[in-house]
Amino acid sequence: MTQVCPVFKREFFGYFRSPVAFVFLVVFLMASVGLAFFVGNFFKANLASLESYFIFHTWLFVFFAPAAGMRLWAEEKRSGTVELLFTLPVTTLEAVLGKFLAAWAFLALAVLLSFPMAVTVGFLGDPDWGVILTSYCGSVLMAGAYLGVCSLTSALTKNQVISFVLSVFTCLILVFLGWSVFNNALSAVLPQTLVDILANFSFTTHFDSFTKGIIDPKDVIFFVSLAAFSLFLNVVVLER
Repeated sequence: MTQVCPVFKREFFGYFRSPVAFVFLVVFLMASVGLAFFVGNFFKANLASLESYFIFHTWLFVFFAPAAGMRLWAEEKRSGTVELLFTLPVTTLEAVLGKFLAAWAFLALAVLLSFPMAVTVGFLGDPDWGVILTSYCGSVLMAGAYLGVCSLTSALTKNQVISFVLSVFTCLILVFLGWSVFNNALSAVLPQTLVDILANFSFTTHFDSFTKGIIDPKDVIFFVSLAAFSLFLNVVVLER
């Protein structure tokens, strides 16, 4: 695993070689803060809490994770540099991990740059900092699970747009599975037991606990397992 770090550095700093990365970070922060203020009623709630901020992250990552991950392999395939990459002394697993960790660090940076929100809440009231910290941890973990899926879809095509669309579609399904309206519709055609099982594969189901200050091992295992399984399939796709 000695080549993971060089791949990570190449990919992570590659985001900042163009203004696109800075535009991405600004748009993410504007969208997340805007939703908290104008949709989540951040001030009207009159609570020293960031729940109205984090509650929208499940939906934001549906679009921003694919935007960050669509280039991971699709661009390498389109430009032909994927063959050059594998002529270097780097294994497929090392390349996949390096690229994934770089994209994950980039998304984590986008999430952590919202710290002025936490500072504001601390200035205006007396928040539960444990809940805020677990919410940040949950958001970063969830971003990793999203990116695992996006890395896999990127490896399936040479076109970044197709990768983006596939990622959004897949991630939307994994969000809708935990949405009560969608589950009620499924209940009309599927047994309730099966609907409940499918709901356990939703990002929403496993992120809600973090926003309440609860770190449930099964939620952590879900996000880590989904990312790991997606990366395993990513390696299989590239090797074939």
